[in-house]
Amino acid sequence: MKLNTLKPAAGSTKSRKRIGRGPGSGLGGTSTRGHKGAKARSGYKKKIGFEGGQMPLQRRLPKFGFKNINRKEFAPVNLSVIQKLAEQGLEKVGLAEIVAAGYAKAGELVKVLGKGQLTAKVDVEANAFSKTAEAAITAAGGNATTL
Repeated sequence: MKLNTLKPAAGSTKSRKRIGRGPGSGLGGTSTRGHKGAKARSGYKKKIGFEGGQMPLQRRLPKFGFKNINRKEFAPVNLSVIQKLAEQGLEKVGLAEIVAAGYAKAGELVKVLGKGQLTAKVDVEANAFSKTAEAAITAAGGNATTL
């Protein structure tokens, strides 16, 4: 066997359809495009989402909701997390400590939420507090400072 004698298996390859090359080819005349209509003409492009004249899905579904451009996105931190940080020996938990522990990213706004129990006396600094979280922190003898 030599490289110059290699060829595909019999019947595995077909020649390409040569459209519009006269009546002898069997693909002349309308050149597989049918008679008249937009699809028969040159330059035809189907619109995105076109469903053959049926009302397209994006027009059948109702519009809903709205995006508030002034929304502030907070990284949530629960009281259980503050308790874990306090158990590590921290008396003051601020944004830097929360970021260092991996509970928020640098530059993110942090909101302390009231899930979990806080038994340690801790001073907490964050961008926002839920009412239950603030009450739990003050009940444990700590301070909740909003930045």
